[in-house]
Order: sequence, then structure tokens, then C-alpha cells
Amino acid sequence: MKILRDIFWGRFTLFFIIGVLLFFSQTLPLRYEYKIFFLLTFSPLFLLGLYDLLQKKRSILTNYPLIGRMRFLLESIRPELRQYFWESDDDKVPYSRNQRAMVYQRAKNIHGIRPFGSLEEMYGDDYVWLNHSITPSVILDQDFRVKVGSGENAYNISVLNISGTSFGALSPNAITSFNLAAKKGKFAHNTGEGSFSKYHSNGGGDTIWQISTGYFGCRTKDGRFSEEKFKKTANLKQIKMIEIKISQGAKPGHGGMLLGSKVTEEIANTRGVEPGQDCISPAKHQEFSTPKELINFVYKLKKLSNNKPVGIKLCIGHPWEFISIIKTMVSMKKYVDFITIDGSEGGTGAAPAEFTDHFGSPLKDAIVFASNTLIGAGLKDQIKLAASGKLVSAFDIAQICALGADWVNMARPFMFSIGCIQARACHTGECPTGIATMNKSRYRAIDIEDRSNRASNFHKNTLHVFKEMLESVGVKHPSELNRRHIVRRLSESEIKLADQIYPKVLPNELLTKNKIKNCADPRLKVYWDKVNANSFNYSE
Repeated sequence: MKILRDIFWGRFTLFFIIGVLLFFSQTLPLRYEYKIFFLLTFSPLFLLGLYDLLQKKRSILTNYPLIGRMRFLLESIRPELRQYFWESDDDKVPYSRNQRAMVYQRAKNIHGIRPFGSLEEMYGDDYVWLNHSITPSVILDQDFRVKVGSGENAYNISVLNISGTSFGALSPNAITSFNLAAKKGKFAHNTGEGSFSKYHSNGGGDTIWQISTGYFGCRTKDGRFSEEKFKKTANLKQIKMIEIKISQGAKPGHGGMLLGSKVTEEIANTRGVEPGQDCISPAKHQEFSTPKELINFVYKLKKLSNNKPVGIKLCIGHPWEFISIIKTMVSMKKYVDFITIDGSEGGTGAAPAEFTDHFGSPLKDAIVFASNTLIGAGLKDQIKLAASGKLVSAFDIAQICALGADWVNMARPFMFSIGCIQARACHTGECPTGIATMNKSRYRAIDIEDRSNRASNFHKNTLHVFKEMLESVGVKHPSELNRRHIVRRLSESEIKLADQIYPKVLPNELLTKNKIKNCADPRLKVYWDKVNANSFNYSE
């Protein structure tokens, strides 16, 4: 009885009906053209249902032939249905509709006015705001700059720049649009680990060349660092700074791989690898294994690049490792020009879920720790601190600068500015907007001139709002922001300044033996005396 019920009114019903219709359409005395029509219509469906019934890879299809495919169809379009119909305006997955709308408006020079009041839960835990002044300042120029490095090749970087975006991960048209926007808006574009490509060169904008564990663009055939290739590219006028990537916030401690099928002749030439073969980014560098070797590698790059600013980028993990780098610089009296802190909120085309969700320090905590370490070592004024990781608004810039950063880098918001819809298909090669794909039929949709204007508009309009915020606070430059300007609600009855929440370290405190014992940051207090230049680890 149960099998009959399943056939006539259950999981086999659709398959059974298709079979019956196919049978009678061919046995009843119908006109020839009708029989052909029904045969062409029902035969593929019947054969597909028969395949579902006999296959063993998907249990749902075996038990629900044909009708089970509806489940996979609906599942495949679930993200789009949720994004366009059911997602709340402030659901941050990972960027909310409100955040994306703000970027789209600024990219198109549309004023992002918020009518009828805020949508924020101002009495909710962890609500954060910026204190304003009753004596606002007046700022005439919104082109805020930070000097990095020294000598004739020092670089005055904008307070907002494009974070690492590699050619290969993003399409040629997207890369060119970004770099051309950087030229128009007079800000910088980081190459990402995919090296400096001709599409960066075509844009002509200020460029930060990122050197990662794969040494792409400056590697020998066996994957080691090539001084000759590095020197040739690093001395190009367009290259303004060099960034050594130690780890990435979206997948700290994890190397990457571009499958051989995606390594085209063009990507292979740009990266210095063999076409058609897997392009491996090792988890760690081969050129250094101790803090001392890292600093020596930095100075090698400075020499080869004619003293251009050279810095490091990392996601904070074991605190003693970062402390060992700073202490080594103090002992050697050799310093990096800047440090980019990548928060674990950072994005990537593809990373294991566990690494994305549960590895690395979030940006705010990492910036506070890095800033405290530099302050305690007496290096905060000498070594500049950049921040990247899910920053999108002028308020985000103000908050992270108040916590210790000198400038910020953004990647995904700039992707929104040139048309990204957060389809989250970056890893498939089927990006619907042509941004994160190497499929020419898809990325041809990106008009370089138009999209570069949009990215430049986003930069300009965000800095305009940022300028107005600084005026309201009563300061004239981001460097004047500090933790006393930021307020957080910890609970309904407890409100504290960021200066009261985070541990405070005094200038040069780590350089005086007696003061270390009283250091407010427990990580610095415990590990400063236990690290040295010969190991990233600590000794008891």
C-alpha cells in the first residue's frame, strides 16, 4: 500500500505522471506532429527521472526522482533570494544592504542622506559613537596625507587607499579601473600578492607592490627571491612603496593556490610561474626565519629599491611574535617604514571556513595591541601603522585612526564602488559583474573609464564626510584623533571611553626595566623580556 501511495500521491508521483503522459502520447491516435512534440518534451524528463531513481550519489534524488531537483534548484538561488527579498537592511553578511547602498551612492555622486533618524540600536550593547566638540574646527583641505619613509623617495600616502587586489583574483578591467581611479584621486593601490601586472601599469596610479611568500614577479624558477627581478620592477616610478606580506587576515598562517587550469599564459608571465601548473603560495617565507633575518630582508629591499618605503603586513596571531619583531628593531636600530595590520574580518576569494571564522585577531584589538607595542618601544612616530579589514565608512576610518592607525586600506568597498553586488561567487570564476573572474565574456561588462570614476568618487566623497567628522570632533588631522574620542556602551548602565577600555601603555615604557613590571598590557608585560632577535618564539 505504501509504495502505491508513493507512486500515486508521494515522492514518485511526478516521475510516474511523466511516464504515463509519455506512454499515452505515443500510443493514442494523435497527429504525427503532436506525437513528436510530446516525445521531445517528456522523453528527456522521463530519462532524467530514471537516472535519478537508479543513481546512488544523491539520496534525495534516488528517493524523490525529478521533484528532488527542486530542492537543489532552490538551494542554488537561496543567497540571491535572501539578499533581494528577505535580508534586513542592517544584516551584515558580511556587508549590510545599508553599507552597500552608501558605497553605491557615493560612487555615483548621490548624497547619502538618512531621512527620519537613525536605524541604529543606540541603547544596545557595544554601540559605539564619536564624541563631538562645542568648538568645531575648520578644515580647508580634505586631502589628508601621512608621510612614510625618509629621503627623496618618501611617500605621502592618502588616509584612504585600495587594499591588496591581485590580478588573477580580479579581472584585468577591474584592476585597471582601480589603478586609474588611484591616479585620478591621488591615492594608492596595493597590487596584492599577484604582483605588479601590465593592468596596474595601464592605470598609471600610485602603486604599493606587495611581496608575498610566493615572491610572484620577483622569483627564480625554484621559487626563491630574485634580487635582479625585484630591482627592475621596484625602481619603476609608479611603485611608491613595498609591502612584505607575512600573513593575511582572511586566512592567517595559510598559503594559497591558484589551480593550474586557471594559470593562463598572461598570469604565468606576471607571476613568474609556469602556465597550466598549480601556482602555490607557501604558508611562510623562505628568505627569513627569525626577526633579525626579517629586518635584514627589509633593508635588502630598501637598498634594491633606492630607499623606497618598505613595510610588513600581517594579521596578529601569537603576541610574542609581533613583540619579537619590534624588540629586534629596537636592538638593531633598524626599522621598517610601516606596518599594515590586517584584521581577521578581511575578505578573500576563497579560504577554509574555519580560518575565516576562527583564526587571527580582529582588527580593533590588533590595532590597539600593535599601537601599544610601538608606543612602549618609542617607535610610534617613526613607524607608521596602516589598517585593513571590513572598513567601509568615514566613521570606520575615524574609529580605527582613534585606536592607533595612521591610514586605512579597503578592498571590498572599492569593489562595491565598481559594481560588486556581494554575490559571493568570487571563487567560482562566474562573478556576475565581471570583477572577480578571468572570463572575458564576463569582465567585458566593466567600462574602465566609468568604473574608475566611480571608485575615485567613492574615495573623494568618503573623505569629504571624514573631513566633516573631524571638524565636528574639533581636530584638523586624523593624527590628532585618540581613544578619548571614541565611546562604547558596554551595557545599558555602563558607558566607557575607548581609553578606559583598552590597556594604556606609556611612551618608551618597554625600554625601562622597572617600568615593564607595571605595564598595563599583560602581553607586553609577560613577553617583552622573553623574546630576542634570533627567534619568533619566546624563551622562559
